[in-house]
Amino acid sequence: MQAAEKPRVRVPAGSHRVAAPSPLRPQAFDAGKAGRRLRGLTTSTVAINALIRRYGRSVLARSRYLAENNPYAAAAKETFVSALVGSGIKPSSLVKDVALKAAIQEAWLDWTDETDADGLTDLYGQQALIAAEMFEAGECFVRLRPRRVEDGLTVPLQLQLLPAEMLDLADNRDLGFGRRVEMGIEFDAIGHRVAYHFWRQHPGADQRFGIYASLKTRVPAEEVLHLFKPFKVGQIRGIPHTLSAIVTAAIMDAYDDAELERKRTAALFGAFITSVSPEEDPLAQAAADAEAAGVAGAVALEPGATVDLEPGQDIKFAEPADVGGSYEAFQYRNLLRMAAGFGVPYAAMTGDLRQTSYGSIRAGLVEFRRRIEAMQHAVMVFQFCRPVWQRFIREAVLVGAIPVTPSAFIAGMRKIWRVKWITPKWEWIDPFKDRQAEKLAVDSGFKARSDVVEAEGYDPEETDARIAADRAREKKLGLSFGPAKPASGSQPPPDDDNELPPVKEAV
Repeated sequence: MQAAEKPRVRVPAGSHRVAAPSPLRPQAFDAGKAGRRLRGLTTSTVAINALIRRYGRSVLARSRYLAENNPYAAAAKETFVSALVGSGIKPSSLVKDVALKAAIQEAWLDWTDETDADGLTDLYGQQALIAAEMFEAGECFVRLRPRRVEDGLTVPLQLQLLPAEMLDLADNRDLGFGRRVEMGIEFDAIGHRVAYHFWRQHPGADQRFGIYASLKTRVPAEEVLHLFKPFKVGQIRGIPHTLSAIVTAAIMDAYDDAELERKRTAALFGAFITSVSPEEDPLAQAAADAEAAGVAGAVALEPGATVDLEPGQDIKFAEPADVGGSYEAFQYRNLLRMAAGFGVPYAAMTGDLRQTSYGSIRAGLVEFRRRIEAMQHAVMVFQFCRPVWQRFIREAVLVGAIPVTPSAFIAGMRKIWRVKWITPKWEWIDPFKDRQAEKLAVDSGFKARSDVVEAEGYDPEETDARIAADRAREKKLGLSFGPAKPASGSQPPPDDDNELPPVKEAV
């Protein structure tokens, strides 16, 4: 049976045949190709927690070493700590009852001197230690330690800081029924944190005290604050703030050491006495006999000394090669790279202000402040200050440190918890211009005066109360500290250094 022939389509004369459309070909992403340009780029889709579990211990050790031994890393750490917490992130209660607010603030002020379980500093000193741990290790643990009423504390509660090494990255277990321990943190079936499995003693300690020193203790999650800045979704442990700069800092550290040693060697003034080969030197046997007799062949160079050389000998001075003119440019570019990895301004890390101007340093600080402010509110306030404040209020109510009954606290818990956290003030580059801008914004109604006071790091209500008290005391004592009024008939000061005051014409 013959197959049926397809009907032929007759194309009219003068017309053009249209080609059938070709199948669409996807346009490739250059970044996804494995070509020559990206062949050396190592990529991975491994989960962030798997990377932390595998490399976290070595990265942490290297970060701590650089922060302690590299001067630039140490300066970057101090810059980060002073910017993040400064003299402390302090609360201002939003309770409307003036007497209750004063009692809360007074109890808090007394308790801040008693918070450290180790008794070494106050609450704001602990904030600085937490910020330092955030820079080196990327995380810090705070254990809430209840105390007895008999201990005599304002509020029977203290805070114990624990470094990242106290939670074992290798502690990974399946507890059954959906529960698990991942990198020392215990999760329930729906992913909530249940407990932390801490070492009883630092695993790097060279001495062990007690039979339980090498064991772990399970601490409920309600008693632990875990501070870290998550860089990716699903991340459960912190990574050092120095991560992207560790390689650059380590190589630059080794390079600087080699350069210092080269310069030290070059600074040693040395000379070499050369002579002809022994076959041609008639005094070779005499020199060998002198060496065998213990006569030193070195010549001491002293000011004004005259050295007599034997026949056939010559003297050549050491001339080590210099580093050349590219050292400064090389250092500058790599220190910029290091500062970017550490997340601090170059000038603050190095102290080098030669290539900065008012506009450039101000623009750099504005961007740095934005990142620090985001971390202040997302990490320090949300993960540390807020839960500590709530726990403090609850314990203060139970022991009667503030005039609120437990029933009234339960009824208005959220109202009593409300608080505004005041971060340390930022120092201005040009205080006169910045204060003029702030005053103009307040006078124009674009900004509240309380916002300016808070930016200075003070409580507006407390500031107003102190101003009122000062003015009342000045009035009582007959004092006046206002701007001096110009005397009658005197000329106002010139607005510019080059502008002279007008001269009165004689009548």
